[in-house]
Amino acid sequence: MSTLTSAAATLADREPDTGVRPWLDRPHLIIAYALFLAYAAIDAAGSAGEDRVWAIWAACGYAAALLLLWRWGHRTAAVLVSVALAVVAPLLWVSLAFRLEDGMTVIERSASLLLHHGSPYLTADQVTSWLSYNPYLPVMTLFGLPAAAGIGGLAGNAGVWLALGTVAVLAVAFRIAMPASRGDALLATSVAVASPVIGLNLAVITTDPPVLAFMLLALALSAVPAGTKATAARTAGSGIALAVACDLKSTAWLAIPVMAAMFAARDGARAAYRFVGALAVTAVVLIVFLDPAVLFKRAAAAALVQNSVLFPLGLTRDKTPAESLLPGHLLTAMGTAGHVASIGLLLAAGLAVAVSLVIRPPHDVPAAIWRLAIGLALIFLLGPDVRFGYFIYPFGLLGWLALTKDLGRRSQAAASVQAPVSVQHVVGDP
Repeated sequence: MSTLTSAAATLADREPDTGVRPWLDRPHLIIAYALFLAYAAIDAAGSAGEDRVWAIWAACGYAAALLLLWRWGHRTAAVLVSVALAVVAPLLWVSLAFRLEDGMTVIERSASLLLHHGSPYLTADQVTSWLSYNPYLPVMTLFGLPAAAGIGGLAGNAGVWLALGTVAVLAVAFRIAMPASRGDALLATSVAVASPVIGLNLAVITTDPPVLAFMLLALALSAVPAGTKATAARTAGSGIALAVACDLKSTAWLAIPVMAAMFAARDGARAAYRFVGALAVTAVVLIVFLDPAVLFKRAAAAALVQNSVLFPLGLTRDKTPAESLLPGHLLTAMGTAGHVASIGLLLAAGLAVAVSLVIRPPHDVPAAIWRLAIGLALIFLLGPDVRFGYFIYPFGLLGWLALTKDLGRRSQAAASVQAPVSVQHVVGDP
């Protein structure tokens, strides 16, 4: 064997590829599920209503998963049990035992409005209370179409369709991020779904999980091994995926400049233009398809802005009753001056992120994720009428980074091992 081949073998022995990603091996899963269990136990003691239902079910699921991991080391069985008890069971319980969530009521009404009037939004003269507003973008309406079509029970429940859509998109995102191992992709998807970050939001039925899922799909499509550039198809696909997220809810909008800056710094200006172009075209097509009234009714266009932009910022006559102890909400509660201060701080945070993208743009996906997570955390801390549930985005982004963080390292390691072997084939053994 040649010296180069020996060196390659030595490197392989020094850093063996066990086939298990760092956060998916048994010790790390035990740590993760112990933290999940602690969170669920605290939530069960201090919450009420749907949150407490989730916490009790989830604590049982996490405890069972820990037992399976600790006693027998069955990772797949443990994770599947946690999904069943921390997500599926409480979701069904909440859907059957509690009244429809306000958000789901709004989504189902918006679907009915779309089918009958060509727009999912009520115009300004039709607004009677804060529940008259639809703070979501048109794509969110899709989850309400089964109920609007007359399907009853769980089959027509917008929350059930939202959960199914989220899991499906997450599965695709992890499969793209982990092309070499279908088992790892399925395991990572299950861990993510079972975690309190996503599992709680799915079980108590909030609208944020599918938005996060499409953001992660966009990031998965934009990821490439170190030293290479994304293909045109993946760049455009990333833009299309993010457009869907942005047409679900405005909380995804910050990802546009962050990812555009990453594409420009890593792949060049042409890639950034391709990404933004695909995103813009997709977003416009989706809005026109799911809110066709904007094409011929000025009132419909005004309703789109009023519902999905002004209402979330607290700039409409009727305000959301959502409360939290976050700084932005506390400022807003002080009156007009506090609300103006909150909006000002929100704009300052956005400007700071924009300046950072110009001065030091992210050069890879992990850097983009950190920039996006920090930016979103600042926006949620300082913005008016923001609830704690919005932190699903920064926590979810960092969780994705933990589950997929070895992609670049493995690609580089594989390249460093393959290169000597290729040289051997060219020069031959001495």
